[in-house]
Amino acid sequence: MATCALVGAVDFNAEDFEARWEAGGFDLVIAVDAGFAHLEAIGAVPDMAVGDFDSLGYVPKCRRVSRYPVKKDKSDMELAMEKAVDWGHDDLVIYGALGSRLDHTLANLQLFAKFSERDATVTAIADTYAVRLLTGPDVFELPPLGEGTVSVFSANDTAQGVIERGMMYSLDDEPLSNRTSRGLSNELLDEEATVAVESGTLYIFYPLSA
Repeated sequence: MATCALVGAVDFNAEDFEARWEAGGFDLVIAVDAGFAHLEAIGAVPDMAVGDFDSLGYVPKCRRVSRYPVKKDKSDMELAMEKAVDWGHDDLVIYGALGSRLDHTLANLQLFAKFSERDATVTAIADTYAVRLLTGPDVFELPPLGEGTVSVFSANDTAQGVIERGMMYSLDDEPLSNRTSRGLSNELLDEEATVAVESGTLYIFYPLSA
């Protein structure tokens, strides 16, 4: 599995990025428009910069730069994710994509589902939590975190065969609709937690640490 980090323009968890980067956890790093400034601030040099750079305000100097017009049908994040997948990276770790602009966040969540359904592993990192996409049939396991909540939502009309174990409330091979609040704020029990789905795609929101 080849891992690509994509760094967008909004809230950046520099601590998480630096820990993974220094451990050699990324095979490729792509700065997405103003995400370049986040990386520059911590002295990290991306392998590529992608975008129209209207948010950054200038075209960055980088090993590779893919510049696009401001008027286009795809967001900078979508173009960057396409680059990563086209270059053979099937594990996408995304920073700076979950911010205060709800429209941008929703657009990114839709993109995450799209690429998960194209067989990529997609994880978005926020300040205190992460979002993991899970497209069935697949299983996601969380180590014991002590406490915290996990929320699971369907990205499709209905996800089938949803299982949640190791949390206060269990689901056992049940359907989960995207027209319900069911799946919100399940409590961890200081043991390994498991989420599985037979078909469809799930958003799994989980704490980065207790």
